[in-house]
Amino acid sequence: MILEKTSNSTGDTNTMRTEKDSMGERQLPDETYYGIQTLRATENFPISGLKPLSTYVDACVLIKKATARVNGELGCIPTDISQVIIQAADEVLQGNWRDQFVVDVYQAGAGTSHHMNVNEVLANRALELLGGEKGDYARLSPNDHVNYGQSTNDVIPTAIRIGGLLALERSLYPSLAGAIATLDNKAREYQDVVRSGRTHLQDAVPVRMGETFRAWAQILADHLVRIETAAQDLTLLGLGGSAAGTGLNTHPRYRFRVAEVLSELIDHPLQTAPHLMAAMQSMAPFVNVSGALRNLAQDLAKMSHDLRLLDSGPNTGFKELQLPPVQPGSSIMPGKYNPVMAEMTSMVCFQVMGYDTAIAFAAQAGQLELNVMMPLIAFNLIHSIELLGNTLNALTLRGLKGLTVQSDRCTAYAESSLALVTALNPHIGYLNAAAVAKESLETGKTLRQIVLEKGLMSEEALAQVLDLAKMSAMPGKPSENASQP
Repeated sequence: MILEKTSNSTGDTNTMRTEKDSMGERQLPDETYYGIQTLRATENFPISGLKPLSTYVDACVLIKKATARVNGELGCIPTDISQVIIQAADEVLQGNWRDQFVVDVYQAGAGTSHHMNVNEVLANRALELLGGEKGDYARLSPNDHVNYGQSTNDVIPTAIRIGGLLALERSLYPSLAGAIATLDNKAREYQDVVRSGRTHLQDAVPVRMGETFRAWAQILADHLVRIETAAQDLTLLGLGGSAAGTGLNTHPRYRFRVAEVLSELIDHPLQTAPHLMAAMQSMAPFVNVSGALRNLAQDLAKMSHDLRLLDSGPNTGFKELQLPPVQPGSSIMPGKYNPVMAEMTSMVCFQVMGYDTAIAFAAQAGQLELNVMMPLIAFNLIHSIELLGNTLNALTLRGLKGLTVQSDRCTAYAESSLALVTALNPHIGYLNAAAVAKESLETGKTLRQIVLEKGLMSEEALAQVLDLAKMSAMPGKPSENASQP
């Protein structure tokens, strides 16, 4: 490693260092912690400007911390080297040197470029901690020490697993729980408000606004269970498989001990996969989790569309509920407010569905011992989790919590719904009920008014049949259905 000073056009002096790899020598600014292989990757892949997600960096660095600890314990690398690698990893996990992870998301197959970026940053910071110079890899090497007993081929699929688990625990699970709790609160608050149901976007029998919210809460709770179940696939690690799943150049106890240490570091039970080659080749765990996320996105998009419909108006739409205004809605129409949180939610859901499609294509694009599309899978999966988590959090805080129901409007629509005629069928017959509905539509008279005018039922009997509260009560609630046979 050679250090030399160069001057730029403004006269500033920069210290450069020369690093060497199997392809030759290159110069880098000495302040950089990444090395020659990262430099080559930045030149090769100026593709999107997207850098690795912070959670994905965390996952990779946690793996390096665990492997350094285990390799030190097993005598595979010197103890002092193990300790400084761990210290460097801890610094990154605390938020330092984050600007040094610079390789584009779309990069070399399998993720070798990002993997070496991580190895080089940790190696060069560890060298500094030893009192050495960055790039002095004879003393501490990105390959021989930070990456001892490892390969991109087992580290990256493990990092996707760890990154997915971290993103779920940090972002999506808390946000889902918050949305469910908020919807349950709204269900209790508006349980007695009756509104007109709608099927095919046409009048249907009455339902409770509270049950509308409770149904949404149940849908999200069901998705939470599905995602948690799918995420169990992420807990089986292929780390220790090395280059092809055979464990070449690893200590016999290494893979078991690394799984134990990683379990401690992320506070989540992990274990080594039953067949390391299978864990390396198959992307099925990621497809499974992504599918569960897509499933959530599809229902969440539907809910966001419902919110927009129910909030439509204010004078020419449903306006049965009011989402809190959070920003002006038009550059030309004063006083206009739009359901922007619900609109944003739909956009995110569409993006997650697109990511899932890309993951499905990438998952089948492996050949023999390796899937080379893992960088795409890593970004799309972890980003989907965090997008949905952030979206649910924002929708809950700026939409659902401040939502109010326009009770009078709901009642008026429910009373005027032609679908109430359904309840008359057993009492006046289908043909009479159809005639009443037709006359109501043509004249604007209410169903109650026409039935009484025609003498089809007594006022007392009609009041019992068209009891909106009773009609909209959910089954299985004895207190509400006690009077029913």
